Amino acid sequence: MLARTVRETGALLLRGSVQAIGRAPRRASSGLPRNTVVLFVPQQEAWVVERMGRFHRILEPGLNILIPVLDRIRYVQSLKEIVINVPEQSAVTLDNVTLQIDGVLYLRIMDPYKASYGVEDPEYAVTQLAQTTMRSELGKLSLDKVFRERESLNASIVDAINQAADCWGIRCLRYEIKDIHVPPRVKESMQMQVEAERRKRATVLESEGTRESAINVAEGKKQAQILASEAEKAEQINLAAGEASAVLAKAKAKAEAIRILAAALTQHNGDAAASLTVAEQYVSAFSKLAKDSNTVLLPSNPGDVTSMVAQAMSVYGALTKAPVPKAQDSVSSANSIDVQGTDASLDEELDRVKLS
Repeated sequence: MLARTVRETGALLLRGSVQAIGRAPRRASSGLPRNTVVLFVPQQEAWVVERMGRFHRILEPGLNILIPVLDRIRYVQSLKEIVINVPEQSAVTLDNVTLQIDGVLYLRIMDPYKASYGVEDPEYAVTQLAQTTMRSELGKLSLDKVFRERESLNASIVDAINQAADCWGIRCLRYEIKDIHVPPRVKESMQMQVEAERRKRATVLESEGTRESAINVAEGKKQAQILASEAEKAEQINLAAGEASAVLAKAKAKAEAIRILAAALTQHNGDAAASLTVAEQYVSAFSKLAKDSNTVLLPSNPGDVTSMVAQAMSVYGALTKAPVPKAQDSVSSANSIDVQGTDASLDEELDRVKLS
């Protein structure tokens, strides 16, 4: 008799344990595990036990032993991350646009005691809180900001849920907006706005391209003119330097010629050589008369070479009456003679002699 009673009790305990392990955890009292004295709690679950109607303790994962009749499993809470679909709802933005929006809520039970005794249905409470918070946050934003500040909107909803659900032992990990549906007319206006914005950008880019092209062309012309002016400046400088060198070379040559002529006139028979040179120049000039122009001015006796030479020599004698410097200074004074003034005065005197 005793042996049969022990066998029946063992079989009953084993069957209750198997049923407790295989049954899915639920909060409804009709589906809760029964007290079979020896219980095995799965990992990531918390079983809330009441003794004589009052909270007694929370069973940890693994082997647990309860007192029959006195202890009762009242709640089973899952400690895993829970995913809840927030139903689609309507919300009005700051600029009075009605939107249809839904989302996904990720939460986890942090305190099984608060989740069991703080609220009747934690998931339903959090879902309703997410919906109301979503409508409140959308009412603070305009339609354009709803699409641009999607991440900040999700973060605001998570913060609001965590502040309200702290006393429920629930923590909201994240909230994601799935779909945002706008009215058809608003959608059409948004598409028109996008097309207008794209046309505006295209026009602006085209005008900027035209401006850059004009600036580049003007800059190129400016650089070309600068380079051309610099080249012309360098050319003029080179020409001026060449002309100055040529004038200086001519002046030096003429000064050397005058120096040699002055030295020759001071020698013996210098006057005769000067007379011969004047006569030769007279004959050469007389042979070129009436070649460049029909109008010719002649002296009264153009054939008298002797009188012409005598007149030229008298002019030369008048010019040489000036005080002559010392012999040792003759060469240095010849260097200081104004070449151009002397040439001009000599040419003027010779022209006057020829005309007379």
